[in-house]
Amino acid sequence: MERAALFSVLSSVVIVVAGGAVRLSSSGLGCPTWPKCTDASLTPTPAMGVHGEIEFANRTLIYLLCAAVGWLIIVATRQRDRRPGLTALAWVQFALVVAEAVLGGIPVLTGLNPFIVAAHFLLAMVFIVATVAAWERSREGDAAPRLLVPGAIRYLSMLLCAVSGLVLIAGTAVTGTGPHSGDTGVAPRMPFDWDRVAQLHADLVFLVCGLTIALLFAIKGAGGPQRAFRRTVELAVLLVLQGMIGYWQYFTGLPSWLVGIHVTGATLVWIAALRIPFALRERPFTLITPVSRLDLSTPVG
Repeated sequence: MERAALFSVLSSVVIVVAGGAVRLSSSGLGCPTWPKCTDASLTPTPAMGVHGEIEFANRTLIYLLCAAVGWLIIVATRQRDRRPGLTALAWVQFALVVAEAVLGGIPVLTGLNPFIVAAHFLLAMVFIVATVAAWERSREGDAAPRLLVPGAIRYLSMLLCAVSGLVLIAGTAVTGTGPHSGDTGVAPRMPFDWDRVAQLHADLVFLVCGLTIALLFAIKGAGGPQRAFRRTVELAVLLVLQGMIGYWQYFTGLPSWLVGIHVTGATLVWIAALRIPFALRERPFTLITPVSRLDLSTPVG
């Protein structure tokens, strides 16, 4: 179950990185229609060039997600008597994959409307929430959770996740206002001032950094679990690297390859933040005593 859940997490990261590559290579309309690549062909034609190949390759990655979620559903269903929560998380991922596939086609049909493109990215981040939750839950039991730190620290970790989500939303506004429209033509952009949304994005990142430092001191001061402290340190390191990349791309005119690294880093930061609350609690495995064959065959009375 843990391997299946981890494969789902890794597949979600691949999908996000591949989607960023489509946008940054200006291949968003490489296939000008959906669900077919052209009105007459399911696959790209030679005349469509490399942009058609990139866009079509990204579309085929939905099968990777289907394989990952399918494996998870099969494994979780076989254990449904013991782990009903994992079964539910597996089916939530299936629903999100279907929604992501449909929402992925709408930007093409709308000429890469930046708000719909942003929604497509943010839905991928919601999918990552489900994959991380399934991965973490696969390594703990179904007994009632017991906090390993004071409740205020738990709430601080949840606030950190919430503000990290706001950073992602602001990041879509930065990209949606910036020069990388996802198409070689003139795709519409968000009607915001790029400098202002970039500053808002940076301010939220500073807030996340402050919350991370506060969480480090809180966990250490409360004698919290070492794995929670370690995960928070990992988040802090990722934030420093991500901040350096962010300023680097800001002062170098947003080169596409650097923006791609930044998108990948944002995904890793999101995963790191989501994992912290799970490390602040424990859920033991419940002992299940199977009914023996003798018990089933014993006559009543």
